[in-house]
Amino acid sequence: MEDIVLNEHNKEEFPPAHTAEHLLNRTMVNMFGCERSRNAHIERKKSKISYILDHKPDRKQEKEIEQKMQELIAADLPVTYEFVKYDELPEDVSADRLPDDVSDTIRLVRIGDYDVCPCIGKHVNSTAQIGKFEMLGTNWDEEKHSFRIRFKVIP
Repeated sequence: MEDIVLNEHNKEEFPPAHTAEHLLNRTMVNMFGCERSRNAHIERKKSKISYILDHKPDRKQEKEIEQKMQELIAADLPVTYEFVKYDELPEDVSADRLPDDVSDTIRLVRIGDYDVCPCIGKHVNSTAQIGKFEMLGTNWDEEKHSFRIRFKVIP
C-alpha cells in the first residue's frame, strides 16, 4: 500500500469536543440552512462557535439544538475515516475550506450517516464517548447576523 501524505496539522484537539463540533455544525446546517462555522474555538473546558444566520434563534430553537446534540450522542454513532483523492471527493463534500496547498489525499470523517467532512483532527471512536453536551449560553450580533454558541462536553 502506498504511503498516504496529508497536510500538516498544527492543533491538538480534545477529541470529545472536536467531534461534538462536527455534530453541531451538521445540526446547524440542517436546522437553519447555514454554512458550517468558520469561527470556532474548541477547547477542553469550554468551547465557542459562531454561525451566520438569517435570524436570531428563539429559546425553543436553542433547546432543539441542545436536544438534537443529546440524541446524536446517545445514538452512539460510529466515527469512521475514509481516504479519497482530491478530485474524487463525493458530491456532498465541499472543498471550499481546504487550504490552497492541500494534499492530493483527503481524509473524510464520517459520523454515522449524519455528517461527513474533510478533517485531519482527532475524534472519538463513537458519539457516546463525547459524554454530555451542555449549552452554556448564546449571543446574537444583529449587525453581523452572527449567532455564537458557548458549550462544553463532559466526557
